[in-house]
Amino acid sequence: MIRRAQPWLGTLVDITVEGTSSQDVVSAAFAEIARLHRLMSFHDGASDIARFNRAAPGDVVRVDAATWDVLRLAGEIADLSGGAFDIACAPWLVDRHILPSPAPEQAEPAARTSAGVFALEDDGCVRKCGAGWIDVGGIAKGYIVDAAVAVLEAAGVPGGCVNAGGDLRAFGSMEVPVAVRAPGAPGRAAHHIMLCGAALATSGSYFSARAHRGGVVSALLDARDGQPLVSNASASVRAGRCAVADALTKVVLATGDCTHPALAALDATAFLIRDP
Repeated sequence: MIRRAQPWLGTLVDITVEGTSSQDVVSAAFAEIARLHRLMSFHDGASDIARFNRAAPGDVVRVDAATWDVLRLAGEIADLSGGAFDIACAPWLVDRHILPSPAPEQAEPAARTSAGVFALEDDGCVRKCGAGWIDVGGIAKGYIVDAAVAVLEAAGVPGGCVNAGGDLRAFGSMEVPVAVRAPGAPGRAAHHIMLCGAALATSGSYFSARAHRGGVVSALLDARDGQPLVSNASASVRAGRCAVADALTKVVLATGDCTHPALAALDATAFLIRDP
């Protein structure tokens, strides 16, 4: 068994593999994580996301196939969730100083729905439909976990786990014990499960909540109206793909609905933990 960790995606990414002694396989998975991190970072001015955010309405931006795929899946989940999850929510996060302005010379855009901001075209191109900014932070971490798993599986690794700060996917024969934090006391575990051949993601505001303009905000919000999600609750979603689980945690947290139709549509299940 090999276990290694590196700092990526704003957290510590831990890769564990069994049935191989090749360090090269794990290095290749980390290289793919690094590549995708640079493509989809909101903060890196050379990323696909930053280039799109700086573009003017009507411009067509060519992006990597992986970025295009993330935007496609994000748009699908925005539709399935009735807008509870939407990557065009970035202006709210910028206004609350959770994200830096991607274009300080521009006025803060009003468009806050994917349909109003971008349209996917053929050959890896994205058309900017209206003034707006996107942030894929609520889905890209899970997508990158999936990409690392794909590298490991393609190399013939029989089992393992990729864990990016609690967004994780176990594959092959490996069973992974998972402790889900208590949202009101994140230093202790509130729930334990065993994960095998599936992904699990959890979202809660316990680390990102902070005071702002006389209220409390966090990195999580309901994309339908921009309302910050700051309750003592967390949402966990199990799915086949970590990208799906990652995005759907925001849907469950925003709606409080563990049976939301988006879950069934994407073959996922969920649970909420609420602390007093």
